[in-house]
Amino acid sequence: MSTPALLLERVTCAFASRERQGDRYTAVKDTSLSVRVGEFVSVVGPTGCGKSTLLNVAAGLLEPSSGGVRVLGEPLSGINRRSGYMFQAESLMPWRNALDNVIAGLQFAGVPRAEAETRAREWLARVGLSGFEQRYPHELSGGMRKRVALAQMLILDPEILLMDEPFSALDVQTRQLMENELLDLWSADRKSVLFITHDLEEAIALSDRVVVLSAGPATRPIGEFTIDLPRPRDVNEIRLTPRFVELHTQIWHAMKDEVLKGYARSRKN
Repeated sequence: MSTPALLLERVTCAFASRERQGDRYTAVKDTSLSVRVGEFVSVVGPTGCGKSTLLNVAAGLLEPSSGGVRVLGEPLSGINRRSGYMFQAESLMPWRNALDNVIAGLQFAGVPRAEAETRAREWLARVGLSGFEQRYPHELSGGMRKRVALAQMLILDPEILLMDEPFSALDVQTRQLMENELLDLWSADRKSVLFITHDLEEAIALSDRVVVLSAGPATRPIGEFTIDLPRPRDVNEIRLTPRFVELHTQIWHAMKDEVLKGYARSRKN
């Protein structure tokens, strides 16, 4: 088998408890997860189960209590420089226009301004924002801001894309447009993707494989499902196919009890 693009090996993440001094809260326990080169993998699970914690470990933003991460076979130490990270929250700098937001990473890397601008204009065109280069974030719609953030990440040509519920704040129609936009861009060069989402339909529509996590604390994978839907896909149309419905039913049955556990715990807190 080829070397995975990303491999989390028996990762455990424990933190000091907020409730009782001296106690430890184990968010993730003994979790292994891999993403093959060119594979699109989504992770689903109950609210608060540790999905974002795993993504932060993969990005090198959080050091696990035990276990480790390998990136294309090499142990990860510090920040994962071979990945790009797209956050759930707004990540654009409000004092920069769209063009200047997209070139920010290139500027930090020392790329000359003229070259950076040329590449940024090309990426803004690829995400459908030609003519909006001088607009500031507050002058753009939510979907447009997500397109800028996507261009901001992809212009650096990362080998691995780490995406933390990037479209969750969008309305349904805009969200589906962005999902198709992402698939079009991904299909061009097949980056390796680890995608976090609460939305099972989104996970199935986008992915090659879906990993289901248990409710926390001590989250762990409880199921892994191959998504054998044909590509290229339109996320609106694929949801109407019998195979999509079969996969949704199968995965939902695997995660339903965990979602109910997570909901019950959140109500207690």
